[in-house]
Amino acid sequence: MDIKTTEKTDGLQTPQEITAGNGAPLGRQGGGKAAAGNGAANGMGMEMGRGGGVAPVSLKNLRTFTSFKSRNFRLFYGSMMGQMAAMNMELIARSYLIYQITHSATILGVMALANSIPMLFLSLYGGVMADRVQKKYLLLIGQLGSAVVALFIALVLTVGWLSPAHPNSWWILIGVSLVKGAIQGFMMPSRSAIIPELVNRDQIMNAVALNNFGMNILRIMAPLPAGILIDLWGFKTIYFLMTGLYVVATIFVVLMPLTGTISLRGRGALADMREGFRYVRHDTTILQILLFTLFVVLCSMPYMQLLPVFAVDVLGGKATMMGTLMMFSGIGAIVGSLTLASLPNKKRGAILLFSSLILGLALIGFSFSRSWSLSVAFIIFVGLGQTGRMTLSNALLQTYSEEQYLGRVMSVYMMEFGLTSFSAFFAGVLADRVGIQWSVGGLAIAMVVFVILIIAFSPRMRKLD
Repeated sequence: MDIKTTEKTDGLQTPQEITAGNGAPLGRQGGGKAAAGNGAANGMGMEMGRGGGVAPVSLKNLRTFTSFKSRNFRLFYGSMMGQMAAMNMELIARSYLIYQITHSATILGVMALANSIPMLFLSLYGGVMADRVQKKYLLLIGQLGSAVVALFIALVLTVGWLSPAHPNSWWILIGVSLVKGAIQGFMMPSRSAIIPELVNRDQIMNAVALNNFGMNILRIMAPLPAGILIDLWGFKTIYFLMTGLYVVATIFVVLMPLTGTISLRGRGALADMREGFRYVRHDTTILQILLFTLFVVLCSMPYMQLLPVFAVDVLGGKATMMGTLMMFSGIGAIVGSLTLASLPNKKRGAILLFSSLILGLALIGFSFSRSWSLSVAFIIFVGLGQTGRMTLSNALLQTYSEEQYLGRVMSVYMMEFGLTSFSAFFAGVLADRVGIQWSVGGLAIAMVVFVILIIAFSPRMRKLD
């Protein structure tokens, strides 16, 4: 029997890796399902004082930023900030550029499909790799690959091969979307599954919420400047800037130490994938969270890929307006992230359902609004609901999954985002037939009905802590 323990530089010890001599996993020390909740000491601003009393609420006692005590998490956070800044800029640049070239919502849907299909198929393999090798190495490969792709687009724009002046040049963006989807499918399961190795188990929801908080800060800080830069100096400026940001993200990953791994030696990747699917299928809680998240994501995410159509055709704006809409969505998301980071691990299933309901109702309002001020108000709540759905589904999966399956569970979670390409493609085709408002709004109405039914008839989801 081989036992390996990796010490973290900030004093936290990763779970022990225990394998039999033939490489078959026997599990990690301390494995199994996490207890729901962390006690009163993890509440917001409350702790037990001497003599059994309760200390008064104070900002000092708030647990909002407790995960930043981990040096490893801070390095991970720096990497995430560089990567997500680039990705938010790309979300503006790529979708707005292809809409400028084609003026077709259907082609926007095709690009979403091209980005997500590789993610759909490779995320499972990425999840197996996350359970087999050091996640740091997978993050390094992904960051470097993203930098190379961004530099390629910057050079193609510079020489003029990709531009609205060449109507058939949109295929270059489709090809690049395929490559980026493959990179994300390979890397993103490791990015999600590494968090429990960087913080204590009772800090997982806090770390996930802070991770989403950083992403949402960049949804405010990145899109609007990106839109302004596009309107002033063109698309190539954005892609050169993205290249630099991916390089910065890579440097942070290089500085991260190695963390714990679970060895799955002795079996092939396909066998590990099948075992992961069996685990998901037989764990009712994990399966229910994944199925709920899948439906909500399918109905809610297409608006993001089709946002250029709202900005240009519905509200009469340009890239700056699209960036502004994303900025206000990020404001709502930041409020949600900070709130969730401060909360104890209580009633998370009920909060997930409530967040999804807010998301659906706000998305209905945004879809049918033709007023700029109303659209801004509704998209703030879209961001609020979206970050609640993302944070809580992620945290619940990481809490209730057994450690030796976590990478594969998160890869199934990432597959769901690959499946959203089909709904985005469907919504894009439908938008060219019945209009963007009924296309996106109709999906949002279906989501609201679904969430209400889950609230009414699924006590298991409501009672998850």
